[in-house]
Amino acid sequence: MFRLLGNVLPDKKSVGIALTYVYGVWVNTSKDICKELWIEFNSKVKDLTDEDQKKITDLVRTYTVENDLRRQVNWDIKKLKELKTVRWMKHNLWMPVRGQQTRTNAKTAKKLLGRAKVRPTAKK
Repeated sequence: MFRLLGNVLPDKKSVGIALTYVYGVWVNTSKDICKELWIEFNSKVKDLTDEDQKKITDLVRTYTVENDLRRQVNWDIKKLKELKTVRWMKHNLWMPVRGQQTRTNAKTAKKLLGRAKVRPTAKK
């Protein structure tokens, strides 16, 4: 059992996919990690040696992951809120933020929220 930054990586998964269980490590990042440490992307987690596990742990700690990344994302959203930007208003209404159309897409979010359950906006 390989424990990485508080996450248990499943033994039967490949190393590249198992690394994505850590918040902030995506597939491209895990490919870079495997390439840098000369570990095959498709090898299983149970086949890793203790030395490989230590190398992976040391390398992942150099990235901004887990609580640090969550804190940074929340801080960025709070900054948008203080500036009262359009992006924050869209975050607040659970609407797409990055320019996606809302007429045909995002219906699932609207259906799940309903008109009565829209998050209240900040009062002045």
